Amino acid sequence: MRKLVLAALLLAFVVVILGAYTRLTDAGLGCPDWPGCYGFLHVPVHDEHVQIAEQAFPERPVEAHKAWNEMIHRYFAGALGLVILAIFVLSLLRRAHHRPLKLPFVLLCLVCFQALLGMWTVTMNLMPLVVMGHLLGGFTVLSCLFLLLLRLTPYRIPGGDANLRKLAGFAMLGLIIVIGQIALGGWVSANYAALACTELPICETNWLERLDFSGAYSVVATDNYEFGTHDYDERMTMHIMHRFGALLTFIYLCWLAIGLYKGASSSLFRQLAVVLVLVLGLQVALGISNVVFSLPVFVAVAHNAVGACLLLTMVMINYTLLRKT
Repeated sequence: MRKLVLAALLLAFVVVILGAYTRLTDAGLGCPDWPGCYGFLHVPVHDEHVQIAEQAFPERPVEAHKAWNEMIHRYFAGALGLVILAIFVLSLLRRAHHRPLKLPFVLLCLVCFQALLGMWTVTMNLMPLVVMGHLLGGFTVLSCLFLLLLRLTPYRIPGGDANLRKLAGFAMLGLIIVIGQIALGGWVSANYAALACTELPICETNWLERLDFSGAYSVVATDNYEFGTHDYDERMTMHIMHRFGALLTFIYLCWLAIGLYKGASSSLFRQLAVVLVLVLGLQVALGISNVVFSLPVFVAVAHNAVGACLLLTMVMINYTLLRKT
C-alpha cells in the first residue's frame, strides 16, 4: 500500500509539471476535443489522419508539437487516475487491517473531478476560472497523496517538542497563505499575465494609479480565452498582487521557520525549518528569474514544481505538529 501511494505521489508530481509545461507552451488547446485528440486516441501524424482532423476542426489546424504536449499530459493524468483507483480498491480490501479508507475515497473523488476540470478546460476554451481550478485541483491531489503517505509512515513526535504545538495554528495559517499564493499565481498564469510587469521590485512607473482590482478578478464572457481577454491594467494588477503575495508569504514563512528552529529540542523540527527556508528561498529566486529572463519555460516550470514542494513542506509541518503523539 505504501509503495503504491509513493508511486502515485511521484506520478502526481510529474502530472503537475507536465500541466505547467502544457500551459507555458500554449498547448492547452493543442487538442480541441476531449478525451481524444482531433477524434483520435493519439495525435494525428499521418497525412490522411491530419486531413480528417482539420476537416473536423477547420478552426484549429493540427500543430503536432502542441498536441503531443497536451496528450502526454493526459496519458500521465489517466495513469494517475488508475493508480488512485487501485489505492482505493486496496484500502477497501484491507480495511480490516486498519488501513485508511476515507482519504483514498476523497482522492478518488478528487481525481474524478480533476478529469471533469480537464474536460471543461478544453470545452470552455481555457476559461481562467476553470484553468485555475484545474491547477489547484492538481495540487490538492498531490497534497492528499503526500498526507496519505505520511499516515502510512510510522513515526512519533519527540516528547521534548510537544511545546511546539502552540505553533500549530500559525503553521495552519502559513499553509493557507501558501495555498492563496498558489491561487494568485494560477490566476496570473491562466490570464497570461506573467510578463505584465518586467521591472523590479514592483512594476513600471505609474503602476499605483493603474490598478484595477474589479477588472483583474472578473471573468469576461467570450467564446475563447486563449492568450487572455483582460487589458494591460488588469493583467498588471494580477501580477502585482502575486508579487505582494510572494512578499507576505516569504516574511511569514521565515518567521514561522525561525520559531520552529528556536523552539525545537530535537533535529526533526530544525530540519523541517531549514528545508522550509531553502525551498522558500529557491521559489523566490525562480520568481525573480521569471521576470529578469522574460519567462523561460524551464524556469517557469521549475517555479511550479518548487511551489508544489513548498506546499508539501507546509503539509508535513502541519501534520507533524497536529498528529497524535
